[in-house]
Amino acid sequence: MKKLNSVENINEGNVVILRMDLDLPIMDGQILDNSRLVKSIPIIKLLLERKNKIVVVGHLGRPKDRENSLSLKPIYLELLEILEADCGGDCVKNIFVDDIKDEEKIKKAISENEIIFGENLRFYKEEEDGDTTLFSTLKKYSSVYVNDAFAVAHREAASIILHREMETYYGLAFVKEVEKINLILEKKEKPMVIVLGGAKEDKLKNLKKLSKIADYILIGGKLPKFLNPSADKSASPFDKRETNIVVAGLREDGLDLSDEDIRKFKKIINEAKTIVWAGAMGFYEDKNCRKGTEEIAWAIAECKGYKVIAGGDTAASIVNLGLGNKIDFVCSGGGVILDFLIKGSLPAWE
Repeated sequence: MKKLNSVENINEGNVVILRMDLDLPIMDGQILDNSRLVKSIPIIKLLLERKNKIVVVGHLGRPKDRENSLSLKPIYLELLEILEADCGGDCVKNIFVDDIKDEEKIKKAISENEIIFGENLRFYKEEEDGDTTLFSTLKKYSSVYVNDAFAVAHREAASIILHREMETYYGLAFVKEVEKINLILEKKEKPMVIVLGGAKEDKLKNLKKLSKIADYILIGGKLPKFLNPSADKSASPFDKRETNIVVAGLREDGLDLSDEDIRKFKKIINEAKTIVWAGAMGFYEDKNCRKGTEEIAWAIAECKGYKVIAGGDTAASIVNLGLGNKIDFVCSGGGVILDFLIKGSLPAWE
């Protein structure tokens, strides 16, 4: 893989489009975890110190249209609070722009401010279509693109493939995550175990390819419901002969691992030399459905192999149990690490 150009190499005096990971967990309008914003503060400070203006872009959730509940305005305000606390006051001229296509608004905002924060990119169809004309207006006034959103580096979204059209740098955390995953690919210490959970069916899209990389794949969370053996066999993403795939039977209510699932999973995990875990093992939001996730978390933490946790929810469960110091690497996204393990490259720099 080619060496990524770190943001540390950026020059002064640019207008920078900064793609951040703004997909924060929010409930009833309250931000539950702002760690993804905190992670990007060093980059923002570096860009400002070098007299660059910053246009922050990113997405939140999966809106079908412009949904007020998925506006980035609260995240913009949260970022400002963090910045102000860090520099001891209202240190940066800033503005929130509700339409990055509006040339009059963009031109004025860039001329008068140091930080310009754009509305949810997924309010625009072009973003998920990979249509970079979405940024035509911004590109008139911006000369450099910085990607600090590794969690979505596997997507062909317009904001992820801008590197194909602009001078590009990558965030400090972004570069670090790529280096860490490359270590897994280089070492290939076996047996390698991949633990898949959560509720996103797209984790299963490359199951056959993953089964050729890993010695075992353990599947829990909501995912076993997508692999119902009573369903049409032609729809199954893997062949029954692939015996290294272990699908949980789940509790009777389907909301957590059964005791037998936990026993089987732990036996395999205990022997692992490399473990990648992406997704909770049950409906973790319900305190009565946490046993599977917590038992697997402890088993992984106590395993002597190289341990990787992927995705915000999975990382949160580890932190809640006080096991963070037992994990070798926390990756910001589950889907992105699985794609990287399979392909060895991602759309964010291809």
